[in-house]
Formats: sequence, C-alpha cells, structure tokens
Amino acid sequence: MYPIDEARIIRESSRGYDLIRIQDEMLSHREVELVGEVDANSVNALIRELRYLQRQDPEGEITLYINSPGGSVDSGMALYDVMQAISCPIRTVCVGLAASMAALLFLSGDQRDMLPHSRLMIHDPLISQTGGSALHLKAVCDDLLETRQIIAKVIAEHTGKSMDAVLEKTATDSFFRAEEAVAFGLADNIITRLGGENEGGNCNV
Repeated sequence: MYPIDEARIIRESSRGYDLIRIQDEMLSHREVELVGEVDANSVNALIRELRYLQRQDPEGEITLYINSPGGSVDSGMALYDVMQAISCPIRTVCVGLAASMAALLFLSGDQRDMLPHSRLMIHDPLISQTGGSALHLKAVCDDLLETRQIIAKVIAEHTGKSMDAVLEKTATDSFFRAEEAVAFGLADNIITRLGGENEGGNCNV
C-alpha cells in the first residue's frame, strides 16, 4: 500500500498498464495542491510545478487547491511572489481551511473559489523565538512589525479594504466562513461542485 501522498492510479497504454501518481495526473490537467504546512519543502515543490506549467502553456490557467494551517512567512511570501510573477492566471480553491499564510496565498489568486463549508483565517504574524539580549528582542520585534505591515498591505491590495480595516481584523485570529469571506473581499465565489472546466454550481454572495 502506498502512502496517501503517493497514491497511484492504473492507466492502460500501448505498453500495457502503467501506475501513475495521482499528483502527476492532476499536474497534466494543470491542477496542483498546497496541503499541510507551508514550509520550504511544500513551497519549493509548488514553485517547480508552477514554473513547469508556465513553460508548457504561458497563458493556460492553473488551479491551486489549498487545505493548510499556514506556516513559514518567508516560504509563503516566496510562493506568493512566484504566483504574482508567472504569466499564467492562477485560480485558488479553498478546500477545508486556509489559515494564516495559506489564507494570504488563497486570496492572491486571480479567481478565488471556496467550497461551502471551507473557512479562512487571517491574523498578524507570530513571534517564533524568545530569549536573548534586549537589543536582539528589539530587532525581532521590529522585524515582526515590518512583516505585519507587509502582510496587511498584501491583504488590502487583494481585498480592496483599507489598511486600518485589515489591521483591525488581523489583530486577532479572524475566521471567515465562505459567505463572510466573499463579503469581506477575501474570496470571489462559493462553489458546490468540482468538475473540471465546466464546474457550474457557482454562486456569488
């Protein structure tokens, strides 16, 4: 039995039967996933996939499915920059939860769809270390405040909200159900079906 992230499907070919990773089959349809923590490994894999798909078709849409609690700001911002830099339009789909850095990646999509019971969560960046000298702690806090402004600016740009409105929401963990996310400008549509190019079942709130 393969691990869940190495699941295979069987496909018949001229050579007989081939075992193909589900991720590879999805990639052939320009679909990629961010599942689990946002870290260097998950982000680097996604960046490679996005660059590959851009080479295959510079104008073709890419669908990015997200179910993630967030993670590293540095890794997340690296993926954000690549998503903004490539020529392909990127459709993001929230499946389950997109929290923290994963929410920022979701809301940066060119088209942002949520399943009915999915949720988003945005908040200020969290300190990852304690201890050290007073000057060290001041440098950490200064960097954290700068990062807070950068993240708030990104959210403001993609939602149309003011910086003050965003900073008020990110001061605490702010959860949004699908309807609330659309109303706040974090998402565009709520979808009720997944079915490729002709999905249907979309609704605006």
